[in-house]
Amino acid sequence: MASVAVNESTMRVLPHPNDFDRRRIERALKARKRYRYVSPSVAAVAGGYRIESPCCSRNIDADGGVDEVALLLFDESREAWQLFRMDHNKRAWQFHSSHGRLIELLAELNADPEREFWQ
Repeated sequence: MASVAVNESTMRVLPHPNDFDRRRIERALKARKRYRYVSPSVAAVAGGYRIESPCCSRNIDADGGVDEVALLLFDESREAWQLFRMDHNKRAWQFHSSHGRLIELLAELNADPEREFWQ
């Protein structure tokens, strides 16, 4: 299970969310291609993590509030990471993609070639 954190001192799998992977995500976000001048935050949610950032687009929030960038959930039954983007018009999470490893999901999120996350 490459995408699940393991506590090496006790050799047990850590459920999501956990501080190890949260910090991993925070470090990985520093390599993103878009909106590098804002400081995103990573919040623990049931089964994963939510990434939020100060709003970069007045099209999303004219007052410049907080933008929900991405939702990362670990699907234990499939041993895969699910990546969701916020549909700002509907105010609902929309499935984007599935990844076998967290590092693959983070690479997709950081590149964001279609500007689906970092708007």
